[in-house]
Amino acid sequence: MDSNTEKIFFSYSETETEKFASEIAASLEVGSTVLLRGDLGAGKTVFSRGFARGLGCDDTLSSPTYTIVQEYMLPGNHRLYHMDLYRIADANSALGFGVDEFIDDPKAFKLIEWPERIESLLPQKCINVQIIHKGDEEREIRVKR
Repeated sequence: MDSNTEKIFFSYSETETEKFASEIAASLEVGSTVLLRGDLGAGKTVFSRGFARGLGCDDTLSSPTYTIVQEYMLPGNHRLYHMDLYRIADANSALGFGVDEFIDDPKAFKLIEWPERIESLLPQKCINVQIIHKGDEEREIRVKR
């Protein structure tokens, strides 16, 4: 996918969402930041599980809603930081727990749910993923680089 392009994918199951997320992850360079947007229940955690698998993570991925950040080791001595900022009020609150250190790590992939809470802290170059709940199992996933 070229820079500034948008890809739209329709998923009809959690398995399809995970597979698509895995393919996206496998296409990224170390240090990439992915912004994951969608309403509660849209499928962000499902996408995140597939994303982690696409990076070679065998750990069970859980939503970091209460811990804010989950860290996973990846092959090649890299990391995945999965951040859920739903409970963060704003960028200042995020700085209080050191979100900038996670975002600035060049040897880590960053997957950030609810990124609108920290827009001012995000790098200029990010991959934007929007998950839109269309039905019981149907999701529209928009990926823009």
